[in-house]
Amino acid sequence: MRILHDINIDFMKKRKMFYTISLALFMIGLVNMVVRGLQFGIDFKGGTELQFRTNKPIDVTVLRDNVLNIGLGDLEVKMFGGNQGALIRTELQEIPKDIFPKVVSSVEQAMKETLPGVEFKQGEISTNAITFTTANLDTTKLLINALTKKGYQAGRVSEEVTNTSLKVRIGIADWIKENLRKKLPAYEFELRKAEVIGPKVGNELKRDAVVSVALALLGILAYLAFRYKFIFAFGAVLALFHDVLITLGLYAALYGLIPNFNLEINLTIVAAFLTLIGYSIMDTVIVFDRVRETIKLHKSESIYNLMNMSINKTISRTILTGGTTLMACIVLLLFGGEVLRSFAFTLTFGIIIGTYSSVFVASAIVLDYSEIKKSKIEF
Repeated sequence: MRILHDINIDFMKKRKMFYTISLALFMIGLVNMVVRGLQFGIDFKGGTELQFRTNKPIDVTVLRDNVLNIGLGDLEVKMFGGNQGALIRTELQEIPKDIFPKVVSSVEQAMKETLPGVEFKQGEISTNAITFTTANLDTTKLLINALTKKGYQAGRVSEEVTNTSLKVRIGIADWIKENLRKKLPAYEFELRKAEVIGPKVGNELKRDAVVSVALALLGILAYLAFRYKFIFAFGAVLALFHDVLITLGLYAALYGLIPNFNLEINLTIVAAFLTLIGYSIMDTVIVFDRVRETIKLHKSESIYNLMNMSINKTISRTILTGGTTLMACIVLLLFGGEVLRSFAFTLTFGIIIGTYSSVFVASAIVLDYSEIKKSKIEF
């Protein structure tokens, strides 16, 4: 299927206006990145991400009000996958020292409620677990089963017959569940996923993400310089920088402005940026391929007219492929839920800005280079 047959739009005539638009978008993004900064997810700054599932629908406001003042600092609470899935994030990796004794006390209380009058001795204590020793193996097993039913992560210290010690894991998820059980007894909370990333790992991931994007751009530069001319490669990679930096600037500008649309930079977004780079360069290469073919067929034609002819010949394909991909991304953005929202937003905006840069940045740079050098591009 083809649309826009035999069109003759002078795309290059307005290139200076679009240079100005690109510069303005870049400066707006840069100011926001400097002043407001980028918000990094726990993948990069470290922290804990927990996914809970409730037995019946719950309002996010009710959930948020019952976990914000439990001693874990500022918690981010969102719903995902409907109104029975809860996503809770915190910058902490372990229970704060002042909260730890309260969690231990809750565990001991649960043990006493299970077996009134039971005797046990507190054993080894670490930053995320505590051990107890009972009088016999049967008591240990009963306590483990009871604690597990209450949502604690409990188990025997060893499988030896003589072992009468149990270990109870005490983490951020356990403290949150303990508080929710007391404050919202009508609900049951099942921990589906717990992800803890330390700051050292986060910094390494951040470095690796920057390196991966830089290597992708360098690889594209080398490939295009070999396949076309260096100025084509330079224009294409500059257009990619243009796409990535403006999209990052949009992340900084939009954070906190739209409810439930706070976009953080995480590993999923890095994958989205790499996808965006690949999609954008595909558009640019198709235009450059047509430029090369047109130059060979019309050797006496000016580079200005050759650029316009090439873009006009590829505009139908660009609109069709970009439009269909864009529709799929918009559906993901609207209905994909919290987990896919950032990825879908990056691709949605990236397709638009990537198509724009293929025409008004990459191609325009090649044209201006040729006019400044007053040299004819030949293949």
